[in-house]
Amino acid sequence: MLSVYVPHGSTLARAPLEPGGAPPDAAVWVDLVSPTVQEDKVVERLLGIAVPTREEMQEIEVSSRLYVENGARYMTATLMCHSDTATPNTTPVTFILAGHRLATVRYDEPRPFAIVEHKLARACPPRVTGDSVLMDLLDAVIDRAADIQERIGAEVDQISHTIFEPDDAAGPPSYNDVLKALGRKGDLTSKVRESLVSIGRLLLFLSHEAETMKWSKDTRAQLLSMQRDVLSLTDHASYLSNKITFLLDAMLGVVNIQQNNIIKIFSVAAVVLMPPTLIASIYGMNFKHMPELDWHYSYPIVLVVMILAAILPYLYFKWRKWL
Repeated sequence: MLSVYVPHGSTLARAPLEPGGAPPDAAVWVDLVSPTVQEDKVVERLLGIAVPTREEMQEIEVSSRLYVENGARYMTATLMCHSDTATPNTTPVTFILAGHRLATVRYDEPRPFAIVEHKLARACPPRVTGDSVLMDLLDAVIDRAADIQERIGAEVDQISHTIFEPDDAAGPPSYNDVLKALGRKGDLTSKVRESLVSIGRLLLFLSHEAETMKWSKDTRAQLLSMQRDVLSLTDHASYLSNKITFLLDAMLGVVNIQQNNIIKIFSVAAVVLMPPTLIASIYGMNFKHMPELDWHYSYPIVLVVMILAAILPYLYFKWRKWL
């Protein structure tokens, strides 16, 4: 799908585009979503650039993601998608600055694009350019990453409360569910950190190119501020990852303690019942000459001895505080 945005008063509006028609010359942002070969050619004629293929966008080398070609700046970053669902994923998105026009190539629907589109449809700078749209998109991507991390932090705190301070009224927590929740949060955190690292590299590339592109001092200051934000968010993602690892180890430790308590109970029960079992086994032998069998009170005496043999180990364990 090909979307073209042109200035319209104090807003940036999507211009209608006829099938096979040429985009208007006033376009400042061209958004390609899962583009066809024909749409690629239309954008290439408008901007004089080569639109990268999906395979080229998935390259992980920095030289294949951040480069200058024919005066256009190609920048590919990894963005989060579907982070609010049970199956979050990442997708490569390419930003191409050709002159003062911006082209974006993507094969998914990262939420920052919809946020920026709605924002610019309400109001935009009087002299909006592809450069300013790019800055708005990057700012929205960073804000989105911060929101995801805030949500992860709150949910991880709730999991921590479940592990260390379970609600007695609700019964013991399901450690299988806790393990799955920790795994999902760890996976989401790693994806957010991967996205932030790629954004940080993109911002560093832009800061080196800002002088060549003759960006204003305010824009370069905004770029520096975003670099600081990305660095702090990357550190916070590392902190969340370490906390999730700690909670995973703590949960496994709690499970081991509970299992040891159960095994201890069975061990104590086995030791307590061992002497009575031994006595019963002795008098259950079928020997012909066993003097105790002829005693008048032999049966109650053996029962009392068996009870004492069970009680004494139990009292000893209680005295040693093993129970």
